[in-house]
Amino acid sequence: MANGFRRVLRAGAVAAVTGGIVLGGAGIAAAQDEWPVQQPNSPIYVYDVDPANWLTPDELAYWNPLVNEPRLTSPFGTNTRIVCQGFHGVTTDCWQADLEGRPHKLQRLPANLPNVTGSSAPGGGVGHFVYPLF
Repeated sequence: MANGFRRVLRAGAVAAVTGGIVLGGAGIAAAQDEWPVQQPNSPIYVYDVDPANWLTPDELAYWNPLVNEPRLTSPFGTNTRIVCQGFHGVTTDCWQADLEGRPHKLQRLPANLPNVTGSSAPGGGVGHFVYPLF
């Protein structure tokens, strides 16, 4: 019974967070999203994400408000390619491939919800990224 309740609670939390993004005016992913390309002599760097460094809803640590690690809410988890851009150690934008390998820009939440620490770090700390319309 307790496990079933936790699953319902988790699903409700994900729905609330992602519903807030959609209703809060987050834009719909462009039909022509493209992978970012490293520009010569640019302070903005492009890198492939190590999936082991990101938390997804199927991990208990994702729901722990004291764990300050990057979070990803996506129907693909970390099973498809993720590429991000950063500036001075802060991840600014990310894209994730769909099942056919096409990139889609992820929406960054204003805070690393449900985390309650780290927002005073440069750039707001690590982020919580959500697949478009998920």
